[in-house]
Amino acid sequence: MVSATSASDHSSSARLALRRDLEQSSDHSSSAHRDSAPAAEGRRVALLTLGCARNEVDSEELAARLHADGWQVTTDGEGADVVVVNTCGFVEKAKQDSIQTLLAAADTGAKVVAAGCMAERYGRELAESLPEAQAVLSFDDYPDIAARLDAVLAGEQVGAHTPRDRRELLPLTPVNRRAAAVSLPGHGTPTRVAVEADEHTPAHLRPVLRRRLDTGPVASLKLASGCDRRCAFCAIPAFRGAFVSRTPDELLAEAEWLAKTGVRELVLVSENSTSYGKDLGDPRALEKLLPQLAAIDGIVRVRASYLQPAETRPGLIEAIATTPGVAPYFDLSFQHSSEPVLRRMRRFGSTDRFLELLAGARALAPEAGARSNFIVGFPGETRADVNELVRFLSEARLDAIGVFDYSDEDGTEAAGLSGKVSAATIKRRYDKLSALADELCTQRAEERLGSTVEVLVDSIDDGVVEGRAAHQAPEVDGSTTLVAPEGGGVDLAALRPGDLVRATVTGTEGVDLFAVPNEMISAAPGAAR
Repeated sequence: MVSATSASDHSSSARLALRRDLEQSSDHSSSAHRDSAPAAEGRRVALLTLGCARNEVDSEELAARLHADGWQVTTDGEGADVVVVNTCGFVEKAKQDSIQTLLAAADTGAKVVAAGCMAERYGRELAESLPEAQAVLSFDDYPDIAARLDAVLAGEQVGAHTPRDRRELLPLTPVNRRAAAVSLPGHGTPTRVAVEADEHTPAHLRPVLRRRLDTGPVASLKLASGCDRRCAFCAIPAFRGAFVSRTPDELLAEAEWLAKTGVRELVLVSENSTSYGKDLGDPRALEKLLPQLAAIDGIVRVRASYLQPAETRPGLIEAIATTPGVAPYFDLSFQHSSEPVLRRMRRFGSTDRFLELLAGARALAPEAGARSNFIVGFPGETRADVNELVRFLSEARLDAIGVFDYSDEDGTEAAGLSGKVSAATIKRRYDKLSALADELCTQRAEERLGSTVEVLVDSIDDGVVEGRAAHQAPEVDGSTTLVAPEGGGVDLAALRPGDLVRATVTGTEGVDLFAVPNEMISAAPGAAR
C-alpha cells in the first residue's frame, strides 16, 4: 500500500524516473501526429489493453460506451483514427511496456490517447513527458469517453488531470461508498436503456454496459474495484481507490449476458476478491454468489482469483473446493512466508499458517490447484527469511509460482524503509528462487500423471487442441494439450473452443500437461458437429 500522502505529491525523483522511462523507451520526437486530419466518415477507435484482467473488463466498458455513441471499435490499431491505450502502472516493467505501446501507436499516424492505471497515476506528468499522446485521461473521464475522443479527433486540447489519492474520494466507512458520485471503471451502467432497473428487477432484464473485444470462451467478471489493505510495497489503492463491491444482481446480469455471447468460463477478478460484500453488509457474499454464477445456463466453470490469505475464511474455502461448477482453485496472494518480512510488508501469516490453509483446501478437494506470487529482496529481508520462504515453497506443492524481484515504487511506504537489500543480492536470491519455483512446479505437474482432469478447450490451431484443466487459470498457469486416444474416446477433430471434456493426463512439460480426452462433459452450444 501507499503512504498517506496524496498521489499528487510525487517527489522530484519520481518525475525524473518517469521522464527517464520515456527516454529509455524511445527517442521519438513529438512531431506531426497531432496534425493528421480526422476521417471524413465514420470514427474508428482501437482499444489496446495492457496489464491485468481487470483492465480488460474496463476496456470492454469503454468499448460499450464508444459503440453506443457511434464509434467503430476494434483492437487493431491499423487504420484507426484514434488509438486508446489502456495502460498498466503497477511496476517498472509494466510502465515501460505502456510507454512503448503508446509510442508504437503514435507511429501508426493515429491520434493517441493514454488511459488506465498509468495515466491515472501520473496524469499531467505523463502528458508533459509524452507529447506523442494527444490526451491523458483519468478514470473520471470514462463516463464521457466518447466526448473526449471526439475532442481529440477534432484537434481540441484535452487537459490532463492532476493525480490525487483516489481513496480520499470515497467515505471511510465501506457501506457508505456506493452512494458516492465517483467514477469506478467496470462498474458503469448504460444511460440509454429500455428497462429502468431497481432492486426488484430480475438479473436477465438488467442492462449491461459491456462490449466484448474477443470471442473466446473465457471472460473476466469484475467483482469490485479498489483495495483497503495497506501493503507497504503496493501503490495500487492510491490510483484505484478504496474498495467498492458490485451488487450480486449486477454481476449475475453481466454473467448471463456473457454466457449468451458464448462465454463458458467466468474468471472473477478484483484487487481483493476475499473482501467482496463487506461494503454490502454481507461478508459471506462471495460464498453465496459462487453457486448462483455456476448455475447460469451455458457456464461450465467459475474461477475465483485474487484471494488474500488473511481474509480467506473456512466457509469460502469450502465453497470454492466443493461447489459443482466452481474450479477448486486457490489463487492466494502470499507474497512471502517469513513472518518478520510479512510484518514489514504490513501483511499477516507465516509458513505454518499458510501450509495449514492449503491443507484445509486439499482436505476438501485433494486435486485442488493453488498458485501464488512472491517478492524477494524486500527491505530488511535476511538469509534466514529466504530460507524460510524456501521451506514454504518446498512443502506447499503449488501448481504455479510467480517470483518478483523487489524494486522501490514511488509513493509506497516500502520505498522509504531502511535495510535495503543490494541489487546484486536481490538478483542472486531472485535467480535462486526462480529456479526452485520452476523445479517445484514441474514436480507438481508430474504428480498429476495418470489423474483425471476436466479440460475446457480454449483454441484449436493447425489441429493442436489446447485448453486448461481446473487448476490452470488463463495465461498464467500453463495449459493442457489434448492428444488423440489410441482406441475410443473423444474425436479430436470434432472438438470446438468452449467444449468441456474429461481427460487422463499422460505427459507433462514444465507446468503444461498432455492429456487424452475420454468423455465429452459439455459441448459448446451452436457449434456444428
